[in-house]
Amino acid sequence: MQPENFSPKDSLLLIDSMINKAKNRFSDNGFLYLLWGWVIFACAIFHFVVVKLSLFKHPEWVWTITWGVVIFQIIYLVKAKRKEKVKTYSDGIIDAIWICFGICMLVLAIVVGRFNLWIYMNSLVLLFYGIPTFLSGFVMRFTPLKLGGVACWLLAIASTFVAPVYYLVLLALAVLIAWIIPGYLLRKKFKNQN
Repeated sequence: MQPENFSPKDSLLLIDSMINKAKNRFSDNGFLYLLWGWVIFACAIFHFVVVKLSLFKHPEWVWTITWGVVIFQIIYLVKAKRKEKVKTYSDGIIDAIWICFGICMLVLAIVVGRFNLWIYMNSLVLLFYGIPTFLSGFVMRFTPLKLGGVACWLLAIASTFVAPVYYLVLLALAVLIAWIIPGYLLRKKFKNQN
């Protein structure tokens, strides 16, 4: 079809086709949502069980696994960027959202540790989990992520009413609702589009 013969409808179809081809692999295939969701879910449940059964002196050490996941994620994203042919505006927005989240979590850990405010950490982590999850769902127009973000905020409120050890169960529930279920739905959607 010659460019001068493009109708407005043809132009919109071409643009829609290009957008669908250039979708962000980080978000749309659900891999990183599933990776982080399952790692945090497993760590939270393991930590909870170990505390309840008094099995180890330092059950919190299970969370050191997340540093290995950070390294894996960096390698994964570098490889994905090399394969990326097109980067859309929404890709950049989602990247910025999650970079801000990572920075906020680091700052939160420093501030909480510096001023010994650990009692507030549980609610704040759930609060912060909700922000990038909701915003990513908004940018991607993907309702399960938006609902996951809202669930994190509600669980942040609920965490103020439970004993600290049960926060781990709320955290596992939060990542199940916010990252694992949407991750599988994104994977299914991604496979159907390809």
